Amino acid sequence: MPHPAFSASRVAVITGGASGIGLAAAKRFAGWGMRLCLVDLEPDRLQAAAGELPVAADVLTVAADVSRVDEIVRVRDAVLARFGAPDVLMNNAGIQPASTAIGGEPAQSGSQAWARIIDVNMWGVVHGAQSFLPAMIAHGRPALVINTGSKQGITTPPGNAAYNVSKAAVKVFTETLQHELRNAPGCQVGAHLLIPGFVFTGLTANGRTEKPAAAWTSEQTVDFMLAAIERGDFYILCPDNDVDRPTDERRMLWAIGDIVQNRPPLSRWHPAHAEAFNRFLQTGSGSS
Repeated sequence: MPHPAFSASRVAVITGGASGIGLAAAKRFAGWGMRLCLVDLEPDRLQAAAGELPVAADVLTVAADVSRVDEIVRVRDAVLARFGAPDVLMNNAGIQPASTAIGGEPAQSGSQAWARIIDVNMWGVVHGAQSFLPAMIAHGRPALVINTGSKQGITTPPGNAAYNVSKAAVKVFTETLQHELRNAPGCQVGAHLLIPGFVFTGLTANGRTEKPAAAWTSEQTVDFMLAAIERGDFYILCPDNDVDRPTDERRMLWAIGDIVQNRPPLSRWHPAHAEAFNRFLQTGSGSS
């Protein structure tokens, strides 16, 4: 097991736990004898997810909207009453409807849609961390907070503007959180930023029923996450079957280079810089 928090009888809370990466993590944790709280919006999906875990697993399911602090406090109180303070908190719930920066039509681009995406993807992480961390710090055991970010929160590609903003916020929040935790006297809690690649989940399926060849499974992503935690990585930058780590690194270096080189924003997709980007992607050197 990669960390003392992943031990028999220890407690894990997983938001977005009814499917995808959250459910894959729950299955792995249950296999180690951990006690689980799965959080998701729909009771029926939570019940189905619990049915996929080992019969002997000690599982609490709580239907809750992570965007609402009162509902996360309700989850926290239920966990403390049933298990005590958790050892692993996986803030994993997220949504990804289409959005634009300009707004207007379609309706998904309006302020209501933006608010919902940011409320779930960003505030859900903040609410989860701030609700559970005092008890996690107080119990004095080695513990973990794992926040699910996205490569789109780092390279911020065109499209899905609100999603990119929300995941950029998760990155910054988790970096700050880890800094505060490591400087808190006697604190045994650490934080990690999970940065998935292309993972075939309900969020990314877009009507497909079969996994695309380029995508990883949720199980592969969780395996990579656990290995990265064992190495002590804060940034858990996952590849997939289409994009390897060197490609991710060069895309990210190019993105920050827009500021350093004073290029237009999102120059990777700008016709005047596309050729230079492709050269950089192949060689790792050069700029425009």
